[in-house]
Amino acid sequence: MYPIWAFLILGRFIKANGLEIGIRGGMEMELQVKHLCKRYGRKEALCNVSFTLQKGIYGLLGENGAGKSTLMRMMATVDFPTKGEIQYNGKDIFAMDEEYRGLIGYMPQNYSVYPGFTARDFLEYMGVLKGIPKDRLESRISEVLEFVNLSDVAGKKVKTFSGGMKRRIGIAQAIINEPEILIFDEPTAGLDPTERIRFSNIISDMGKDKIVLLSTHIVSDIEAIANEIVVMKKGNILKTGNVNEIVRSVKGQVWETVVSHEVYQKLRMERAVIHLKQMGKEVQVRFVGEQYPGVENYLAEPTLEDYYIFAGGASK
Repeated sequence: MYPIWAFLILGRFIKANGLEIGIRGGMEMELQVKHLCKRYGRKEALCNVSFTLQKGIYGLLGENGAGKSTLMRMMATVDFPTKGEIQYNGKDIFAMDEEYRGLIGYMPQNYSVYPGFTARDFLEYMGVLKGIPKDRLESRISEVLEFVNLSDVAGKKVKTFSGGMKRRIGIAQAIINEPEILIFDEPTAGLDPTERIRFSNIISDMGKDKIVLLSTHIVSDIEAIANEIVVMKKGNILKTGNVNEIVRSVKGQVWETVVSHEVYQKLRMERAVIHLKQMGKEVQVRFVGEQYPGVENYLAEPTLEDYYIFAGGASK
């Protein structure tokens, strides 16, 4: 009836909710990933991944297949590492079991909802599982429905929803219990530009007193709201830091030029091209790397997208 992740993350929250209240009284929040590895048969999905998260918004950036979803599933205790550990405030999250699961909100990338439920039915069910008091649950459901812009379809069955609407109800169930840790895997997939801006604004507020980790391969989503960024490639951590720190690593290596179509065909084979614009018989090109010989190169101000493509994080 429900996907396995829902029962693993949500299935036993009454006891955990009491612990949650005590923990939120003032303890520091620190989520540590230590030398994490994950293998599926002979395939190594993650290799020696380590980083520490505290209060704030963290962006997990990487191409499809970089290991983002695998990492997040383990941070949500849906999957288990082959090696390494994950600790919250010094405790192993798998040993914490219900206590840890009562502190997180998780929305997986491949999200499914029982289609017979209306939006309100589904959130009521999830709220009960998460131990939200009855006198608070109704108003909380209304709040999250408004946040994800689904108030006007609260009584409609989820099976009638578009892909983007189902994504939004997934976001709603993740935040309904006001968790300490939020884990969103590709949360803006299927959302239109207005909804993405709305999501970014609310997440920015949440980062003041929560650990928020969201993954995406869309650079602009991360750049807009993340305090810190973790860049992944082929199961490894490529770089960590804030936007300015990461962008500085390609300073002096981003160029723009205008060349003929013939020269462009050679340039694109030898440099990481960020953008191009057709200009009749010529092409305006932005690229990362060394200056290209034989043409006028104009130094450009670098962006996060420049670094991402230079590091091989996106398809050319």
